[in-house]
Amino acid sequence: MNENLNFESYFGTPVYAVELPELVKNLNKISNKFILEAKKNNEELIKNRQKNFKKKIGDFGLSHHSKSLINESGFKDIRSYVEERSFEILDHIGYDLTDYKLKWSEMWVQEFAKNGGGHHEGHIHYNTHISGFYFLKCSNKTSYPIFHDPRSAKTMSDLPLKNEDEISLGSSKINVKPKPGTLILFPSYLRHGFSLDLGLEPYRFIHFNLQVVKKDA
Repeated sequence: MNENLNFESYFGTPVYAVELPELVKNLNKISNKFILEAKKNNEELIKNRQKNFKKKIGDFGLSHHSKSLINESGFKDIRSYVEERSFEILDHIGYDLTDYKLKWSEMWVQEFAKNGGGHHEGHIHYNTHISGFYFLKCSNKTSYPIFHDPRSAKTMSDLPLKNEDEISLGSSKINVKPKPGTLILFPSYLRHGFSLDLGLEPYRFIHFNLQVVKKDA
């Protein structure tokens, strides 16, 4: 680029990540009972699907989704860490939080189907400000999160990229390959989904949303 041409990036979307492998073992152990409970809750659904399809498909295509973990004491440490970091992120973005505090909207653990087919289409989380994932079980053989460019108007003038695998200013979607212990935090308006999981290895992660509210609310 010409050295006389000044560059600034307007309306960028920040995504933050940190590795916390030291929490994985304990959180996997604690989350086991919640995943087992979620799988039990899906048993009737699995039976009905097999009747409709007239063949055994098991949990193919499902995501075993736990109940809310917001008040579960076993997840206190990860909640405290996420809350602290989320406040720092909102400050870094430039928001004035003098009269505000963070409130947990949602927190759950989920595991994709053992038989494969688990995935999530692109979506956003309404009425929240920070969303994120903490990965407990994953590998290069499992699903992964996909982030989509939130600037809808950009699609009107998209062009082919030099390298689809590189993150660039022209990227329309970005694939992120986490490891057990990867924590990812991002603004809730950022559209995200999960690639199709083939069921080769377990895929489990904690998902959460936090909302900014008035201190006197």
